Amino acid sequence: MNRDFLSIVGELNLAKKVLVVGHIMPDGDDISSVLSATLGLQKLGKEVLAGIDWRIPWYFYEFDETNLIKGYDEIVNSGFEPDFMLVVDASSPDRIGRFQEFLGKVTTAVVDHHGTNTLFGTLNWVDTRFGSTAQMVFRINTELGVSYDEKLATINLMGIATDTGFFRYSNADETVFSDATKLVSMGGKPYLVSRIFENKRIEQFKLLSTMVEHIRTENDGQIVYSYLSKKDYESNNCTEDDSGGFVGELRSIQGVELAIFFSEYEQNEVHISFRSKDWFDCSKLAVLLGGGGHPRAAGCTLKGELSVIVEQVIREAKLMFNTQLEAIKNI
Repeated sequence: MNRDFLSIVGELNLAKKVLVVGHIMPDGDDISSVLSATLGLQKLGKEVLAGIDWRIPWYFYEFDETNLIKGYDEIVNSGFEPDFMLVVDASSPDRIGRFQEFLGKVTTAVVDHHGTNTLFGTLNWVDTRFGSTAQMVFRINTELGVSYDEKLATINLMGIATDTGFFRYSNADETVFSDATKLVSMGGKPYLVSRIFENKRIEQFKLLSTMVEHIRTENDGQIVYSYLSKKDYESNNCTEDDSGGFVGELRSIQGVELAIFFSEYEQNEVHISFRSKDWFDCSKLAVLLGGGGHPRAAGCTLKGELSVIVEQVIREAKLMFNTQLEAIKNI
């Protein structure tokens, strides 16, 4: 077994008060990993608090257990003093928001599958071979002897399903299907997971229509991008949560290799998502711009005027796209 994995399991066995932390702008894998670790450790009699320094998208509250996740202020004001912090699915300290203030003050384990991870924990188990961090949490819980019920199995399954695009992405390998099968056999309900994302408001469709109006292409349609401004969100009575998955819609366009989506929910703060289909390494582009992620899915945040950021990022994207394309041709 991996030595870092075993060291983390050993520390969790000894810990009495654990703080489980996810990343800002949480997605399905992050929510799943935080809740799966929290529920698992609670089953072992640990005192556990779950924290994410960001607003949780409304649709995750289809699971009542999502209410276990608290914000930074609530946890700090509670007086909770952990003897161990478990950080899941976060590649760098800034990704955990204000919870990074605990780093150096308490033993911290980082469990993650992003190749861009900076290994900022006391202990670090980072393995890019996993399609989701939820799979890694599944192994920790199993090694700790956590007993799975329908609730925990379904929540753990959510992270695997969402980070593989419901088993449609290239990271949906044999291990992914094996882990999903095990969780289903333990009571996991795939239909409950899919129901979270089949619960859209009419305003979301109007927001999608606005995004479609802004679509632009480059490199003969191989690069596609679009954006939503703060005004777009407000005029459609939406939040940034409502545009989750829009970058996937862009990637689904025929002939597209690289899709880029710009989201300005806060004035002069733009969140950028990158997705690719076959060969473009999104993580290299994201790291260049101060972000991180995976080869086929990555992102970053930039401050400034939306139109200026769009121009800057598309310029860098085209340069890197052409460089990577040329490298492939020369192989």
